[in-house]
Amino acid sequence: MNKITHLLTAYGENLTAKEYDIYPRPSLVRDSFFSLNGEWELRINDKKYNIRVPYPPESILSGVGRITSDKDVLVYKKIFSLYDGFIRGRVILHFGAIDSISSVYLNGKPLGVHTGGYDHFSFDITDYISKENTLTVEVRDELGKAVAPYGKQKYKRGGMWYTPVSGIWQGVWLESVPNEYIKSLKIDTGCDFANIYFEGVDSGVVTVKTQAKDTLFPIENGVSRIKIDEPVLWSPENPYLYYFTAESGKDKISSYFALRLLEIKEIYGVKRLCLNGKPYFFNAVLDQGYFSDGIYTPASSKEYENDILAMKRLGFNTLRKHIKVEPDEFYYQCDKLGMIVFQDFVNNGKYSFLRDTALPTVITKRFPLWFNGRSRMQREAFVRSMESALKQLYNHPCICLWTIFNEGWGQFDSDKMYLKLKELDQSRFIDTTSGWFKGKLSDVESEHVYFKAVKLKKSNKPILLSEFGGYSYKIDGHCANDKKTYGYKKFSDGKDFENALFSLYENEIIPNIKNGLCGAVYTQLSDVEDETNGLLTYDRKICKVSPEKMREMSKKLIIEQ
Repeated sequence: MNKITHLLTAYGENLTAKEYDIYPRPSLVRDSFFSLNGEWELRINDKKYNIRVPYPPESILSGVGRITSDKDVLVYKKIFSLYDGFIRGRVILHFGAIDSISSVYLNGKPLGVHTGGYDHFSFDITDYISKENTLTVEVRDELGKAVAPYGKQKYKRGGMWYTPVSGIWQGVWLESVPNEYIKSLKIDTGCDFANIYFEGVDSGVVTVKTQAKDTLFPIENGVSRIKIDEPVLWSPENPYLYYFTAESGKDKISSYFALRLLEIKEIYGVKRLCLNGKPYFFNAVLDQGYFSDGIYTPASSKEYENDILAMKRLGFNTLRKHIKVEPDEFYYQCDKLGMIVFQDFVNNGKYSFLRDTALPTVITKRFPLWFNGRSRMQREAFVRSMESALKQLYNHPCICLWTIFNEGWGQFDSDKMYLKLKELDQSRFIDTTSGWFKGKLSDVESEHVYFKAVKLKKSNKPILLSEFGGYSYKIDGHCANDKKTYGYKKFSDGKDFENALFSLYENEIIPNIKNGLCGAVYTQLSDVEDETNGLLTYDRKICKVSPEKMREMSKKLIIEQ
């Protein structure tokens, strides 16, 4: 295996211990926050390290830089003391995400076990906390079994497979809450209303900040029904957020919502995806969420904002978050800055190049009967992960579409999964099978085209080109692997790369809009290890195309009414 060069982003070069001491949950904010990020002790089997949390141990930013295996046991230890006055009722310990099986202990007492590499989890530690505390987290990452959803990680990385991560890769923190407190929110919205469902409390008051004034609404039986006069609708062009506070007893939190409407309409005989009542072209780029120095975890949460703004400067209005669930801060920045997200659920199950890529590319993209062979454990793990991700991300207005399965990998009972997901969320579009092995039920006709011209036939559903392009242009000094290059069409000259990219849009994407094309997802936002098909280099220091020219081209994708 060719050696991967560690490239530092600008933030990685100037990393400080405080980079992740920001409040980690923008959708439910309290004035109580105690960060446990920073230096921890890590023991992998019999060897000890000092590790910087929340960076995974495989990353250069962690200070460890070691690949783990299924046989390894990672034991994290953090000694901490709380400041006087922090405890005011209950104390909750929060983990952003740990990959993937975690056993947690405080002062030698077991708190519980969590399985799943992408979801938040927490423990009430009130009965275990003391003046001096030792927090221990024992982690196993059984990537090789392919039961837990794992995305693009692989022990033998290369090509479209990347360095695996294990252990803690999102923030660890404490908050103190009253004995009765708001545990979570679920927010349903329309064009002029928001219904806020509170878990943990029955009564109280919500104060919504609008352009004109602050308006109070009661919480009754755990629900506050908000009616907005003269509503302002959310879109990438005008990402307006309604901020509010909620008070119940001694508890007070702040949060936000946005008003927007997603529909499918027939316009001039063609089914269209519509945003706020109008046909909308989702000009998208694939975003895998990998970083050269932190792998799954950027050097600073500021890098989420940088990526979003970089793509907006190129004229994109949508990111397809590919086979990864990010920390809350990523989605908040999309909400605030105006970037739509097509959110993938995370694949599990063994991947087969022959079954999942070669045969569907050259023979058929219809669903073969012999394909439906996932084990019960794999199916149950996927469903748990899907339901957890939906609950975790439900309130973010930026998310407009869910992708259940990608290119057959891990696919099973696609129609049943569509119905299950639609029951849980009727407010968003669903792409059941992105690429191929299609079932009957999906809100969109979803195609991947890499190795031939894009020629899309009219459909009785809105059409998404959910992956295309992937043109490779490697820039010396900003690539992770100078020996190998992966992409779908290779260029050695920057001008040739740019001209080919614009030609692809002009001659193949724009002409298909009249046939019902409602969105196109270019592969991809940045280079990732061997893959050099990003619009940005892996270290995010060079944009390979002219932002001005790309924005001008993007204007041609607007769907005329």
